[in-house]
Amino acid sequence: MLPVEAVVRRFRFELTAHLGSAAQARRMTRAWLTAWAVCEDTCDSATLVVSELVTNAIVHTSSRQIICELQDEDGKVRIAVGDEGRAHGDPNPAAGRDGEEHGRGLLLVSAVCSAWGALETGPGLQVWAELPREAEDRRPEPVADVVRGTGAEWVS
Repeated sequence: MLPVEAVVRRFRFELTAHLGSAAQARRMTRAWLTAWAVCEDTCDSATLVVSELVTNAIVHTSSRQIICELQDEDGKVRIAVGDEGRAHGDPNPAAGRDGEEHGRGLLLVSAVCSAWGALETGPGLQVWAELPREAEDRRPEPVADVVRGTGAEWVS
């Protein structure tokens, strides 16, 4: 019997570095992952992750082009976003201050991904993130509220 080879799917696309590119990256990510039959929860998380990584590459670098890569292999979806040049220092999740509308992107990436990191690519940086291809069922189960007895409360 011949060994079964794992199917590896890859898609790479380039975007001009402007604020509208995050929306384009979200659309392309969802379209490709849906075509690869990746579960809806993972598609949702991947769309969030690619949006945050593309936005960071646009806002925090002097790049003219952003390179996005999607990979589906071994039960994982891997997202990588590369830029042409970066600010000093490594990307780090930073706690945003109350009331601020920015500064939480990598915290979100860290919260929804099984792993993430960054690789230097010459003058630029490639930030990658991995998600399980099939999301775990994390929905809380409803339980009866002893005080009110409505049964409508959720416990996590």
